[in-house]
Amino acid sequence: MDTYAGAQKSYWIETAPPPDRPHPSLAADLTVDVAVIGAGIAGLSTAWELARGGRGVAVLEADRVATGVTGHTTAKLSALHTLIYERLRRIRGIEAAKLYGRSQTEAIHHAAAIVEELGIDCDWEETEAFTYAQDAKGVGEVMAEAEAAREAGLPAEYVTETGLPFPVSGAVRATGQVQFHPRKYLLALAEDLLRQGARIHEHTRVVSLREGEPCRLTTEAGVTVTATDVVVATHYPIFDRALLFTRLSPRRELVLVAPLDAGLAPHGMFITPEQGTRSLRTAPYKDGQRLLIVTGEHFTPGTSDVEERFGRLADWAVGHFGELTFTHRWATQDNDSTDSVPLVGPLHAGSRHTYVATGFGGWGLSGGIMAGRLLADLIAGQNPPWSELYDPRRVRTAVREAPAFLKHQAQVARHFVGDRLPSSPGGSVDDIAPGDGAIVRVGGHRCAVHRDEDGELHAVSARCTHLGCLVAFNRAERAWECPCHGSRFDPDGHILQGPATHPLERRQPADRDTSAVPPAGRS
Repeated sequence: MDTYAGAQKSYWIETAPPPDRPHPSLAADLTVDVAVIGAGIAGLSTAWELARGGRGVAVLEADRVATGVTGHTTAKLSALHTLIYERLRRIRGIEAAKLYGRSQTEAIHHAAAIVEELGIDCDWEETEAFTYAQDAKGVGEVMAEAEAAREAGLPAEYVTETGLPFPVSGAVRATGQVQFHPRKYLLALAEDLLRQGARIHEHTRVVSLREGEPCRLTTEAGVTVTATDVVVATHYPIFDRALLFTRLSPRRELVLVAPLDAGLAPHGMFITPEQGTRSLRTAPYKDGQRLLIVTGEHFTPGTSDVEERFGRLADWAVGHFGELTFTHRWATQDNDSTDSVPLVGPLHAGSRHTYVATGFGGWGLSGGIMAGRLLADLIAGQNPPWSELYDPRRVRTAVREAPAFLKHQAQVARHFVGDRLPSSPGGSVDDIAPGDGAIVRVGGHRCAVHRDEDGELHAVSARCTHLGCLVAFNRAERAWECPCHGSRFDPDGHILQGPATHPLERRQPADRDTSAVPPAGRS
């Protein structure tokens, strides 16, 4: 992939760019019924439901509407979430699996009704979804998932033929699923929000929350937002008081896009957990072609050689579909909860007016739409039948999710402890090649130093401003990444992705005792 010449950007953002005039940043104190932090699918869906219910709503977005995780998704609106139903049936019982299936399916139907009502042109296509296994060893899991999904109420069955251009050992097939253009959908939702009198403020980063009656938010510009209720829909929660970071593990996945002759395009959406995940679908394109969208190679931020992973994913796609010209590539980031179920509901045990939506595990489109309806109902004093299933305060599954919890905490602990141990000096800052970066010692302190393509050095603090883990450089995306909780920063320390709410401090890039510190993992 070193010769890759396509766009290093999301196809969804390129083909549905933000309006030329951004929504204004918040410049003066504001009082509303509900403040929603985050303008991805969970935040905008929640705001839309609340505005429809007559609430005064303000959406506060640190960047631009739907340019974060939702703008980098593969855009599958499906209730078939890899192998979730057998796991739910085993850990939380069949009734929980049924509630999960019903809530996710109703989210799809609700989105369809919104598309119809608002007349949204978003490449809406009803199709089939498949979870497949190529390795015969995975057939048992797939068969069990087909049974559990069917028992949970999905139109699912076990099959051995999928329409893919390669054989599979077995698959779950679910009909009545959807693929669409997520940004076209969300930009239309944002327009309708404004028509209803809601406010959207971009480039408005929230940095603090004081709970109470009312709640008060403060932005990095020092502006105060007073609200009866607050919804934290920032993908990874930006507030740690609920300790949700102990139950979430971030992962990144890579996406490659290439035109494909329509006659060769498989019908449906496909995913396998094998080979570090392989997911694919196609989208409408032009000139008798469809766009092949391939996803996979999941990894913890800041721990991997991303260029090498892009190469593996490209080799896999070419091996199965023949010669391809990749026009776009990007990466997306997801958060997995320790029991595989999103955390949607009150922010913590003492919450009365603060709510959260997170932990969608790669299925944030149906999950975000579901979360919008659920949170709007909770704020209105209603109690949907699946509210307990998603409640972040749930404790019944604590023992059963303990292995996943302990595994995640062990990984984080290794970084917390390892990052604080003395490191042997490595090479000089002069060894940092153009386009690359490394952690170096400057004046006895660790700094994150990047050399841009013109040879100029950019130095910032090497410690993530969230909880202090050392960041690592992602050469493919030109970003510093925190392996503990997934915060990401550009070479000058500006926040690309939370939960961090403060940038990395600038540092002087060179000193006489500058030496490179060997990183924990290449990226």
